Amino acid sequence: MELSAFIECEQNERAERRRLAREKSYDILDRLDVADQFATLDTDHAVGSVSPSIFVGRSGYPTVSTGLLSPVGNEADATQYVTDSAWYGEDVGIADVFQRRTGMLNASQKTPVETNVADAWDGFLGTQREVAIADRPVSIEVGLTESPELDLSVDAVSAPTGPRAQATEATLTENPHVPRPVKKTLEDDDWAATGAINYLYNRGFDVYEINTILSAGALGRERNRRLVPTRWSITAVDDTVGQYLRGKQANAPSVDTVSIWHNEYLGNSFWIVLAPGHWEFELVEHKAPGSVWNPDPTAGVHLASDYEGAGGRTSYVDETAGAYYAARLAVLEYLDSIGRQAKVLVLRHVSDAYWAPVGVWQLREAIRHAFEGEHGESETFNAAVAAISEQFPADLASLRRKSTLVAGRQTGLDSFG
Repeated sequence: MELSAFIECEQNERAERRRLAREKSYDILDRLDVADQFATLDTDHAVGSVSPSIFVGRSGYPTVSTGLLSPVGNEADATQYVTDSAWYGEDVGIADVFQRRTGMLNASQKTPVETNVADAWDGFLGTQREVAIADRPVSIEVGLTESPELDLSVDAVSAPTGPRAQATEATLTENPHVPRPVKKTLEDDDWAATGAINYLYNRGFDVYEINTILSAGALGRERNRRLVPTRWSITAVDDTVGQYLRGKQANAPSVDTVSIWHNEYLGNSFWIVLAPGHWEFELVEHKAPGSVWNPDPTAGVHLASDYEGAGGRTSYVDETAGAYYAARLAVLEYLDSIGRQAKVLVLRHVSDAYWAPVGVWQLREAIRHAFEGEHGESETFNAAVAAISEQFPADLASLRRKSTLVAGRQTGLDSFG
């Protein structure tokens, strides 16, 4: 499809999505009432529920809060409360994310992260590990010392968590089902975490499942098995799998045309440009005034960017945090599926419709699904950027000053034409 026609089509679709979004209610935060949902919990007795997932915090590091998440009272729908790729297919909105995540009790204990959990199969940590490695929600009983209180935790990487209560103990009330590949990684005490992560990915496990297993300290060499804060495990798995896929493509042929892909989700707009050449990648974020990461409505557009060349990165990104690794993974998965490599520019516009952070899963899934739709083509990289820059609040000159690829500061510029 010609680029101009592709952009016009996308503009019409975006206008319709904005109209539909305005009809939705975004006042979920004003209506959260933990007391109502958990009023019947009796802290004098063990609470029976199911746990579809776990959460390991980072506040107070190196002593962190490690918890079992349970949708008390909504056990039949437990799988819907787990952050995974299915949320995109269900068209989950920001309000829906908060409603689901705050509907789960976070029964937690404080644990030093230096604790080796390689043999932690009993007690609270043992129960947590069993939940993390299972492939379906597990029935548990949890003893609490107090009634749950809303402790809404949000950040740029992981999905929000809801009401929390200190736990005295936790036990399984059924035998969890653990997939054979997960058992294999557990039984090998000398398997480095990187190799185990890529093994599970190649066996069909998505990054959502793998980062939960890693967070529980159930991957890696026996002497190194520790709890990993959820936020860190998400980025670690995205980065590890991304590096693996980039390595696979090192000798792959380049794409032979400049293609442009687009998607929108939860107030975020993504334009992805693939151009001929060896692997390079850059994420540039336009954070609009009034958006969650640029809340002052009178401020100008905030630009953030991070870049890597063919050899990848040797340090953590400076400006775009976990979004960089989630976006890079989604792009590399597509390139792997077509057996090609490319120079890649991802432009993200965070609008004021993104009023609360829900985690990088939304970015990962939006870019994954962008490659399922139509795309535009351009004769050159520069022409593609000039055309789509008109869809962003920052002008082309500002983008050129911020972006390594747009400014042509990278190597191999001749590949762009």
